[in-house]
Amino acid sequence: MLETPRLILRRWRADDVVPMAAVNVDPQVMRWIGDGSVRDEQQTRRGIEAMEREWDSQGFGLFAVEIRSTGELAGFTGLSVPDFMLELLPAVEIGWRLGRAHWGQGLATEAAAAAVRFGFEDCGVGRIVSIAQLGNGASERIMTKLGMHPVRETVDPSCDRRVRVFELSSEQYVTATR
Repeated sequence: MLETPRLILRRWRADDVVPMAAVNVDPQVMRWIGDGSVRDEQQTRRGIEAMEREWDSQGFGLFAVEIRSTGELAGFTGLSVPDFMLELLPAVEIGWRLGRAHWGQGLATEAAAAAVRFGFEDCGVGRIVSIAQLGNGASERIMTKLGMHPVRETVDPSCDRRVRVFELSSEQYVTATR
């Protein structure tokens, strides 16, 4: 578990499925995810189960993001292996997805910064990437705030959409946090 001033980043619980499904069913939230398809409760449950398996196999994963003051599930952030983009491997990806009610408050940046710190300082990751579909300026702004820089444009083979890949090395992270 990680804590920030406004958030708790924790492992997933069974009662997270319904609120996360509410995030995943919103077309505006899912617009820049894969082919833009929404996900129902069953798909969300399978996704959370996969996230938990990654925690068990990799020692890191995607955290459930909870609002400290209310206990509400806002979405997720964390680390995963971007195995859908073989050209980037070996790599660890930082990602996030928050419900629309939580946009524009700096919460995604706050959560992602804690996950980046966890990756470099606790997990010993050497490089973290992040992938944004072209046109997703909001995610690119978060990547920039995290200290990441663009390294290439390519196509996401899972949905045939153009993406921009950002990167931050552990050396860059250490230099920036001194």
